[in-house]
Amino acid sequence: MADMGPAAAAAAVAASARYANKHILAPMVRIGTLPSRLLALRYGADLVYSEELIDFRVIACQRVENKALGSVDFVGPDGVVTFRTCPEETDHVIFQMGTADPARAVQAARLVANDVAGIDVNMGCPKDFSLKGGMGAALLRTPEKAVAIIRALAENIDKPITCKVRLLPSAEDTVTLCQKLADAGACAIAVHGRLTHQRPREPVTPEQCAAVRAVAEKLDVPVIANGGSLDIQSYADFATFKAATGCSSVMVARAAQWNMSVFRKEGLLPPEEVVKTYARLALHWDNHSANTKYCMMQTFHDLQQTPIGKAIHAAKELSELCAAVGVTQDFEETKARKRSLAESLPPRPISMVHYKPGEMDSKRARADTNEDHGLPADVIVSPHGPMTRKVLSQPGHNPKTILLEYIRQHKLDKPIFVTVDRKPTAGFRSICTLDGKRYSNRFWSSNKKIAEQSSAAAALQSLGVLEADGTIPT
Repeated sequence: MADMGPAAAAAAVAASARYANKHILAPMVRIGTLPSRLLALRYGADLVYSEELIDFRVIACQRVENKALGSVDFVGPDGVVTFRTCPEETDHVIFQMGTADPARAVQAARLVANDVAGIDVNMGCPKDFSLKGGMGAALLRTPEKAVAIIRALAENIDKPITCKVRLLPSAEDTVTLCQKLADAGACAIAVHGRLTHQRPREPVTPEQCAAVRAVAEKLDVPVIANGGSLDIQSYADFATFKAATGCSSVMVARAAQWNMSVFRKEGLLPPEEVVKTYARLALHWDNHSANTKYCMMQTFHDLQQTPIGKAIHAAKELSELCAAVGVTQDFEETKARKRSLAESLPPRPISMVHYKPGEMDSKRARADTNEDHGLPADVIVSPHGPMTRKVLSQPGHNPKTILLEYIRQHKLDKPIFVTVDRKPTAGFRSICTLDGKRYSNRFWSSNKKIAEQSSAAAALQSLGVLEADGTIPT
């Protein structure tokens, strides 16, 4: 940054200021979805990070303005929303990506940059998936690549660029790496006060706090201290961890995962109140029920044996989750609002695609010795094979997407998919329940996603949308 002109230097200072003296929600897989981020902001968080999303996955998405929800959705080829955001968080949400390639990082960042406040690169994740892909903490072992990614983003993306790292074995090496990242264009750096092999249950030691402090004292950009959730139980504890590390800002993960009201200056709220507010946000933003349950269970992580904790754990449907925390009326109102909206929307043609004969027959399909073995007698069985990856790669045209459009037009409830994993031999088969009838495929598929698409195709065939030879008419 020393080579910058006056205008560029001023912009860099302004970008860095966004991260100074802040309380921040850390990126967390499964937790960092829209309802959790909004809850953190409403309780007082200054910035909220998305869960880490891999560059390949982001690049495959299409940006969709969801007028029904008022959100911006980034939708994958399978029709699943990969990232959802909304105007309330636009100036506060930091999009974190997993990447190992400068060009891909830029391509992914360009897609989301206009809808977020900043772009962050994960350089600290110790999970095998990240390490084997050269992402996350693997970048700590390849500093040249890490620096190249930050430089490429800083030069091509007109948003603040940051990264999140872990401590290296020596404080000196950590300082050196972070200085290089800052010089490459990182306007702030979050430092997790643990080594790559350490796990959350291990406390950050005074020596590790000193190593984080060494980074903060050396760099001219804000350094964000992370890793202190074991010591952060309330709002006042932010200041204690900040002082221990000498950092400009503090980022928390599990402390917020357990109770988002940790960001409240006024103090913690009871988990019953927190989870009720979260449930209403999840309903409003149409959050996936499985993710909603997971996040609610984290709030009740040490209260699983309470009546509410047991009810959340036992819930299998969204309606049961809502009943568990006392928001049944909100659930019914949301359901009625969606139905009213569906009725008000002009019908649009179901998007159809023609598949060549045999294209829907997977080369990896495995037929049972008895083709009906394991399927109840009432299940309507399709004769064609499971979906192939080629079919699934066509945005808006896969069977589940077409089926969802069909039920919208016919005002039916969403289908329910129940998938069986055949053990010890590999294989998945799904049953799709729609309007009181059940549909499936007689073949075993290679993964759960393909199994669900196959059962959706079975339903479409029975409904007359999918033809008997395994083609979808144009």
